[in-house]
Amino acid sequence: MASSTTEGASSKELLEAQSHLWLHIFSFINSLSLKTAVELGIPDAVHSHGKPITLTELATKLSIPPIRIPNFQRFMTLLVHNGFFTVTSTSNEDVYAITTNSIPLIKEKGACITPFIEFELDESLMLPWQFLSSWFRTEEPSTAFEKAHGTYVWQATKTIPGFGKLAREGLASDSASVAKVLIEDCRDQFLGVKTLVEVAGATGTIALAIADAFPDVKCTVFDLPHMIEALEKSDKVEYVGGDMFERIPPADALILKSPSQQSLSKIDHHLQWVLHGWNDEQCVKILKNCKEAIPTKEKGGKAIIIDKVMDTSDGVHPKQTETQLHFDIVMMVHTTGKQRTEAEWKRLFDAAGFKEYKILPALGLRSIIEIYH
Repeated sequence: MASSTTEGASSKELLEAQSHLWLHIFSFINSLSLKTAVELGIPDAVHSHGKPITLTELATKLSIPPIRIPNFQRFMTLLVHNGFFTVTSTSNEDVYAITTNSIPLIKEKGACITPFIEFELDESLMLPWQFLSSWFRTEEPSTAFEKAHGTYVWQATKTIPGFGKLAREGLASDSASVAKVLIEDCRDQFLGVKTLVEVAGATGTIALAIADAFPDVKCTVFDLPHMIEALEKSDKVEYVGGDMFERIPPADALILKSPSQQSLSKIDHHLQWVLHGWNDEQCVKILKNCKEAIPTKEKGGKAIIIDKVMDTSDGVHPKQTETQLHFDIVMMVHTTGKQRTEAEWKRLFDAAGFKEYKILPALGLRSIIEIYH
């Protein structure tokens, strides 16, 4: 509630302000409770039961001892409130069932994003937030993550035990969920495409999914040579090593989404989303190489970017606006990248020499951005 002056605030308004502050103070509980639910395996346990499950049955499946069941019931109450489960109270005890919000957490369903949750909420990515205020007051280092850990986030995948595995599995799970929607709901994007390169493809999740769905499309995974060498290969796609800041293999279509370990000359290798993990100058360099790799629009050429298009002016979907803002600050804390508005994307495309673009809001908070020259 807005007030014109601090002196003019009523006691009721101040109490409402206090409640608002408390909500934000304790909002971390939602994300860390979700992490706990994933670590315990609650979504899989409820789903595998095949029907609504009682509190006692659920606790037994999760090896929760009887002394913890009252605490566990309180924890489930929060998960129900947050929309991950429903609860029906019977004369004996509470009975829980899965909601749509929990489906992406179930391993059996495929495109499970629990590795992404475990990665984003790992203590290595939580610690930099404790350094954010001091980072704002300094010119160096370049990110709060570096201030906390003494190294760049993606260099830390090599130095912090277990962090690299979390990063690879977490970001690959995100790509898998996107690939599923692309294949099921956005098939028109690949009509007429004969050759496709997944730029900075890492594990090649999206290229493999496209190759399965469109056997006539020749798909290539392109990433740094050491990344390509380490991959478990599939005969469904080709693998090419190189640096996207130097040259990108030619194709009818390029797709840029997956986490990347591509490097800029004289800069350490960083695992990033292909564009929003880089600053504007670096993005323009990547996009210029994209332009060189594809034919003109008249000849069927295009680059497909899967990323967010920031729009915080629309008050109709406040939760979506909040999530967009959160993603942008996450990029600021952990990388030198950012989320971009349509105007900011257009400036990048213009600077790289592209003449036309089209935004398709087909992936929830993310969009498919097609660019042509």
